[in-house]
Amino acid sequence: MRYNLSEIKSVIEDRRTIHPENFSTRKVHKEIVMELLDAAKWAPTHRYTQPWHFKVFMGDGLKKLSEFQSELYKQVKADSFDEGKYDKLRDRPLLATAIIGICMKRDEAERDPEVEEIASVSMAVQNMMLVAAAHGIGAFWASGGVTYWPQTKDWMELGEKDRFLGFLYLGYPKDGWPRKTRRKPQEYFTEWVEG
Repeated sequence: MRYNLSEIKSVIEDRRTIHPENFSTRKVHKEIVMELLDAAKWAPTHRYTQPWHFKVFMGDGLKKLSEFQSELYKQVKADSFDEGKYDKLRDRPLLATAIIGICMKRDEAERDPEVEEIASVSMAVQNMMLVAAAHGIGAFWASGGVTYWPQTKDWMELGEKDRFLGFLYLGYPKDGWPRKTRRKPQEYFTEWVEG
C-alpha cells in the first residue's frame, strides 16, 4: 500500500464540525492556514476551472467581519430584529483565530454546470477540513442567514455569476473535542448493482 490507510481513515473519521463556542484561546498560526489553503487546490475540478476563491480574515479582519455581518443583520432585519442573532453574528467571529470566506468564482465560459463548480469548491473545503483535523484544529462551515444576502456577495467582491457559500471558522478546540458521533453503516445508504 502506498500510504498509511489507517491514518488516512482516522483523519477522515476525526473530522468534526466544531462550533466557535467550543474553541479554546490557543491561536492557529498563519502558516497552518496557508497549508490548509494549499490543500484546497488539489480538489477535483472539471477542465481545471479551479472555481474556488477564498478570503481569509485574521486579526483585525475578524473585527471587520464581525461588524459587517452584525450591522448588515440589523439593517436588513429591522422589522424582525432579534438581539440574540445580532449578538451571535457580532461575537462569533471573535471566537475564531481565522475565518475563511468560501467563494465560487464562475468559469466565464460556463463550460460546466454551476452545481459541478459548487461541488468542486465543496471538495476543496473538505480538503482544508481534513488537514485542519490532522493538525487538531476545529473547523465549522457556517452558512445561511447573511451568507446568501446580496450585500454579502457585494462585500466579498464577487461577480454576478459567482456564489458566496459561507465561512469556514478555524480554532483549536477545547478539551474533549472532537467527540465521536454515530454514522449509519454503509448498508443503509448503499445499493449494489452487480448484474
